[in-house]
Amino acid sequence: MGWIKDGSTIKANYLGDFEVVGVVTESRVKYGGKVQYTVELDEPVYLYSDEPRHILLIDEDDLIADFGVINGD
Repeated sequence: MGWIKDGSTIKANYLGDFEVVGVVTESRVKYGGKVQYTVELDEPVYLYSDEPRHILLIDEDDLIADFGVINGD
């Protein structure tokens, strides 16, 4: 698979403490050549505060699984 995962559902490790699942809304190459994904989460996470996070930035090194595009039809 290529590095562009827009629309794909992924599972990732975030900050070493949180396993998250969500849909990639943007794929980009950061300065230096690493790939980063903007992910809209299926369920919000609470990261060291009472404010829920619905969108996270995930580095390609933190991906656990790519389930591809899942249609809700």
